[in-house]
Amino acid sequence: MTVKTPRSPAAEAGEPSSTTTVRRPKAKAHWRSMLRRDWPLLLMAAPMMILVWGFWWIPSLGNVIAFQDYKPFSGGIFGSRIVGFTHFQALFSDPEFLRALTNTLSITAFQLVFYFPVPILLALLMHSIASERLRSMLQSVVYLPYFFSWVLVIAIFQQMLGGAGLISQLLRRSGFDGIDWMTDPDTFILLVTSQAVWKDAGFGAIIFLAALAAIDTDRYEAAAVDGAGRWRRLWHITLPGLRPVIVLLLILRLGDALNVGFEQFFLQRSAVGSQASEVFDTFVYYSGIRVGDFDYGAAAGLFKGVVGLILILAANKVAHMLGERGVYSRS
Repeated sequence: MTVKTPRSPAAEAGEPSSTTTVRRPKAKAHWRSMLRRDWPLLLMAAPMMILVWGFWWIPSLGNVIAFQDYKPFSGGIFGSRIVGFTHFQALFSDPEFLRALTNTLSITAFQLVFYFPVPILLALLMHSIASERLRSMLQSVVYLPYFFSWVLVIAIFQQMLGGAGLISQLLRRSGFDGIDWMTDPDTFILLVTSQAVWKDAGFGAIIFLAALAAIDTDRYEAAAVDGAGRWRRLWHITLPGLRPVIVLLLILRLGDALNVGFEQFFLQRSAVGSQASEVFDTFVYYSGIRVGDFDYGAAAGLFKGVVGLILILAANKVAHMLGERGVYSRS
């Protein structure tokens, strides 16, 4: 008769006994072996890393001039006098800076509400088209403006919405007064938002189309079998599938809140005036670079970077609270 020895509770729970040999996982491969394994990937990434270090990280060390009375020809970075936060105090007492900051935040908030959802809606529209040929044609049409320069985009809008543009001519032929939206400061925020939508929305939809392609089609089929209509499938399957991408891009957009663009506003500044078109980037150019006040411009640029970093960290924290990964995961 064979008697089975009862197992201890620890053994039943899967815990090792005192006589059980615990095998530890192997140590990570040495960095040299990883280098031999991944050298093709590192080689491909090397040009971009050199570009980032050479034109972004190393020049960012020059932000030290924001705390100096910078003399580019007589002292340089190492010979200029330290003045502390004097330039930052001057920034917050400068009405031009406050106006540029107000315009930038207003345009960012407006575009966050009326521009950010447009690529999502455009991707949903193109994804719902059954005809492959029609979808390809629509994608080509909406992607094309992204490759236009801002000079060409503004010239096209001038021909359409300017005082001598197509719409004004049609209104005058019909007995109405013409319009000139290109020189109206009151509608400038609508103008720049419509230009950004026309130029960039098609390209922005690519990311959401990729996210839509990653959603399992079996979910749609199962929902349809259960009787879910198109709107319920959109609400319960499509939008939850897009939510991680939406949150990520929203965080990046908030971090880039003070960077609404330079060329677009610089080209239209003379038409609508600085009261409506002065944004952060044009302020740095006109108040710092153009007049040679580099330390003052560096202080404004450093303020812009610090605010962007704070917005990214805050938005990423909110994303973690909502259960999303965000830009980086929690430790």
